[in-house]
Amino acid sequence: MARRRFRVPRPLRATLGLLAATALLAGCSVVAPNAGPTPLRVLQMNLCNSGMALGCYTGRAVDQAAEVIRAERPDIVTLNEICSGDVDALERAMTGVHSGTVVAAFQPARNGRTGEPYRCVNGEQYGVGVLAHVADPYRGHELHRGVFPAQDPADPEQRAWLCVDASTVFYACTTHLAYTSSTLALAQCGHLLGVAVPELHAGAGYQPTVVSGDLNLRHGGTPDVRSCVPADYQHLHDGGVQQFMATPDLTITASRSIDMSGTTDHAAFLVTLTTERAEHPAA
Repeated sequence: MARRRFRVPRPLRATLGLLAATALLAGCSVVAPNAGPTPLRVLQMNLCNSGMALGCYTGRAVDQAAEVIRAERPDIVTLNEICSGDVDALERAMTGVHSGTVVAAFQPARNGRTGEPYRCVNGEQYGVGVLAHVADPYRGHELHRGVFPAQDPADPEQRAWLCVDASTVFYACTTHLAYTSSTLALAQCGHLLGVAVPELHAGAGYQPTVVSGDLNLRHGGTPDVRSCVPADYQHLHDGGVQQFMATPDLTITASRSIDMSGTTDHAAFLVTLTTERAEHPAA
């Protein structure tokens, strides 16, 4: 007996073809195209807010810093000479101008006489901080920190460093180096850029990295800050002791100082960069 032949209607044939293509692609990873140059704005501020340095303390620097953050909308803020509560206040300013996640971190200096965190006049811990805006999707973060092995035995304030690891995006690091000896500051700079950051890349995985802070070293000074900056790093300064460094996969496009209206003895220093960031493959 002859077999009957069934003809599949055209609309159904198109639907079946689409289903087959979907099934074929379901087992494959689809790689999104490169997202192109992504801007990254880094704002460095020394707020002189401990209450101990009467020559620069005004009590108004944190409010002024919040105004600058709201006006400039930086992605990363590195903070020196602050009290622990200042980070909370400035985190609120960052959260107010960004969607996504804002990571706030603080690292106290160490009191060399007691081994405890160094303190501001108001009793809060004194040190450095980082605020980092991480756009969605947020994949978590980690903190890396330490106290430098080289310190001035005559100065009870032992200097520290801090890096925020915004997982799969960047490392943002800051420090405030010794002011009593430029030779000691250079040794601390060499430890951060020559030991701590390379160990971070080796242990936690490489990501584009920015380092910004008051290094108490100058471009063209004696010693010259450039002698502790890796040769392939991008490097800028504010004309004084605030320095900015970045790994070579970041491109600096602009920089400028921002007046702090007499609330501290340092202008803010804003650096704009771009990075080539590819989207993650879809599962």
